[in-house]
Amino acid sequence: MAEPQESTKQHLYLVDGSSYIFRAYHRLPPLTDPEGTPVGAVYGYTTMLWKLATDLDEADGPTHLAVILDAGSISFRNEIYDQYKANRPDPPEDLVPQFPLIRDATRAFSLPCIEEAGLEADDIIASYAREAQRMGWDVTIVSSDKDLMQLVGEADSPHGPARIDMLDTMKNQRIYLTEVEEKFGVPPELVGDVLALMGDSVDNVPGIFGIGPKTASKLIAEHGSLTAALDAAPAMKPSKLKDRLIESRADAELSKVLVTLKEDCALPQPIEEMKLGKIPSEPLAAFLGKHGFTSLLRRLEGGNGSPSRKTDLNPPKPTTAGDAGNGTGSGRANHQPLPDMPPIDHSAYQTVQTMEQLDRWIARARAARLVAVDTETTSLDAMRAELCGISLAIGPNDACYIPLAHHNIEGGGDDMFAQKPEQVPMQAALAALKPLLEDDSVLKVFQNGKYDLNVLAQQGISVSPIEDTMVISFALDAGRGEEGIGGRHGMDELSQRHLGYSPIPFKDVCGTGKKAILFSEVAIDRATQYAAEDADVTLRLYRHLKPRLASEGGTRVYERVDRPLIPVVAAMEREGIRVDRARLAKLSEEFAVEIGRLEGEIHELAGQEFTVGSPKQLGDILFDKLGHKGGKKGKSGQYSTDVSVLEKLAAEGAPIARKVLEWRQLAKLKSTYTDALQAAINPATGRVHTSYSLVGAQTGRLSSTDPNLQNIPVRTAIGRQIREAFVPEPGNVLLAADYSQIELRLAAHMADVDSLKEAFAAGEDIHARTAREMFGEVTRDTRARAKTINFAILYGISRWGLATRLEVAPDEAQAMIDTYFQRFPGIQRYIHETLESVRAKGYSETLFGRKTWFPRINSRNQAERQGSERAAINAPIQGTSADIIKRAMVRMLPALADEGLHDVRMLLQVHDELVFELPEARVEAATPIIRRIMAEAALPSVDLTVPLGIDIGTGASWDAAH
Repeated sequence: MAEPQESTKQHLYLVDGSSYIFRAYHRLPPLTDPEGTPVGAVYGYTTMLWKLATDLDEADGPTHLAVILDAGSISFRNEIYDQYKANRPDPPEDLVPQFPLIRDATRAFSLPCIEEAGLEADDIIASYAREAQRMGWDVTIVSSDKDLMQLVGEADSPHGPARIDMLDTMKNQRIYLTEVEEKFGVPPELVGDVLALMGDSVDNVPGIFGIGPKTASKLIAEHGSLTAALDAAPAMKPSKLKDRLIESRADAELSKVLVTLKEDCALPQPIEEMKLGKIPSEPLAAFLGKHGFTSLLRRLEGGNGSPSRKTDLNPPKPTTAGDAGNGTGSGRANHQPLPDMPPIDHSAYQTVQTMEQLDRWIARARAARLVAVDTETTSLDAMRAELCGISLAIGPNDACYIPLAHHNIEGGGDDMFAQKPEQVPMQAALAALKPLLEDDSVLKVFQNGKYDLNVLAQQGISVSPIEDTMVISFALDAGRGEEGIGGRHGMDELSQRHLGYSPIPFKDVCGTGKKAILFSEVAIDRATQYAAEDADVTLRLYRHLKPRLASEGGTRVYERVDRPLIPVVAAMEREGIRVDRARLAKLSEEFAVEIGRLEGEIHELAGQEFTVGSPKQLGDILFDKLGHKGGKKGKSGQYSTDVSVLEKLAAEGAPIARKVLEWRQLAKLKSTYTDALQAAINPATGRVHTSYSLVGAQTGRLSSTDPNLQNIPVRTAIGRQIREAFVPEPGNVLLAADYSQIELRLAAHMADVDSLKEAFAAGEDIHARTAREMFGEVTRDTRARAKTINFAILYGISRWGLATRLEVAPDEAQAMIDTYFQRFPGIQRYIHETLESVRAKGYSETLFGRKTWFPRINSRNQAERQGSERAAINAPIQGTSADIIKRAMVRMLPALADEGLHDVRMLLQVHDELVFELPEARVEAATPIIRRIMAEAALPSVDLTVPLGIDIGTGASWDAAH
């Protein structure tokens, strides 16, 4: 049948709206509208839909268009397989209230918004696409979802040939039959068979473990279908592939059912009603105005009322959170435009397998003067990891992977047909790379470079100079949209947010759980895709983020505090600290005896035996059996037995609660320290090597993990016993240098409190001075109260919080707060001005320019708002304290080396304290240098009006050095 004239040909566009939502959420910082509702994803979705409409208008593409969304997380597939999509985490808390607003946004464009309970968006799209094709219409699916590629192709209808294609708006790429066959090696009608063999870790489709895309494509192409491939397995020659095809046949057949699209759904809205006309300015203008999208509203008005006009091709990115209507400037969150870079193309990456190839890459990197570098290893522990390979990138898609230690393991890796790759001998490759990585004229860019520096240091390579995209992101966006500690500066998160691209997940390459393999066992082509992509994405992030430092005021803190610290912290991690295994083992035994004794007393008080570590059993004992008041059940149906509940019961005279608190502390210390520290001793060094995160705390403090050495109780007898197990090598001592009351000193300077500054200058006991000012006398009790108040005020404590700490009535606590502000009005003024500034700008700043963002400072949710206010009061002080000790760390070893003290090693940083190991004969020479560097760390950037006090002690253990 002849092709209809273009003027009469109907063309339906089906937009996969669900993929737009998460892409929009990750690309933009948190924004709130005038009512305090999160709208960051809504804004991003609106701009993406706007751009789609204008781009399609330019192309004169669609005659009809609809947006298809998922109605919920449960579909008919969950009835078939209850673990379907079970691994998917719940959507972020601040995204949930945006889902209905995204539907409102779609309707504001006067576009159909279609969803059906029990069906996935893919099924609705498939059903509409097939129906339109039967009607002789062309169909374009706006998505990059591989499942939907099953639909691509051309079919005859009574009205002529009708084609289904796809449009990937992120890559600005059309996907036709040829592209599908290139990707999967089979035509679209067999894509489902390939997907069934591969499985899908995101949707928890089981597939057959060990079969990757190449193997799946090869099997289906050779046998013609999934069933034929599975039927042929018994006749295959013996291999792990044969065994797995036979053993996992049921999983593959189940997977085929799960990945097959439902193409016969009832259509909720007739296709004819999806006709696309000019998008009217209303109700779009009302929607934009309601949610404070003022720049889009201005663009709409400037475009004479229609986003489909050619003048509206580039909707602006948000430049302030105030643009979203909450009146809280977020600085210029993404003000720097994304550099013009092509989409990620894995086929462009190279595997470097000969010395000649490696030499060419090294020469090109030298010529470029900038190269992104990433290492692939066998472990997250840099001190125990074995190097597998190194990737380099000198431009977008201009990246390579240099495999160095990949093994030939039958059936291993992502692909059964992977062969052992030809590799440059490791020592030869490292010898060639070392001059490049140590060349001061070539900048090396990393993502979380501290890890790579330590891995390469094990190979005798000292990398310099460096940049780190993770640390740049932290300097720009600390606190912006973070879910938990430091959770938004990893490469995947940054790539999704800034580049709109989701990198290959590590679990897709190496698997998880018992089926996980080492990276050295991954098929070389798959390893190249993953590793080279890491370097490529890192380079792209650097090109995007680095210019923002200058335009958003982040250069000072990044260049003077954070970047110089990276190699210093890496070196500290490599040093590690010695622990006395025998002492720890003895403590573990003592703790076990004490835990058993406490458990017996708890059982006696309870009148029965039960598992003390079970919150459910403990709650039943406390509130049902013993009848204590105040028990509250959560959503799980069990009583809360957290610390606050137990402390309240103990204060009310319940001895069992106090015993449980003691039991918990001992059990935690035993498992976290006395047991775990023994297991953490590195067999190669005989020392414990903690890992420091440079982006772990919102205010800029370093955080310690694996093991965490920063949470050992300081003032308790048990904490001191644990610190006694940290010891130097024979002939050495440990030296602990601690800033004395640094946050109070900084508060006196930043709030300009003359009386406190005078007290510090005179070397007075600041808590005694506060007690005299507040209570008129200094006794043991008033000094203790003054000390509590001094620190509590700086954390924005409420009357109820202070009342709990001091065990007084809330009104009495409020009277103490009022008296404190009367005696020290500068503190109250500082708190007021800090909060006003943060409410206006969205962030606080340290004396060195470090920004900490508080996107919920104006939230209508009282708990969120008050929590942000308390944190905002303390952030400039705690952050400045963190900046100062970081500056001291950077200057410390060069200053010691200048005096010939090369054998003084800096081992640990714990909040306001630095721990060194040195020969006992060096203590007298090293002490004044350490004291001077710490005391002058703020200079010359900041000239404090109070002196920084430093307490220094030495001893045969960490505890003795205090």
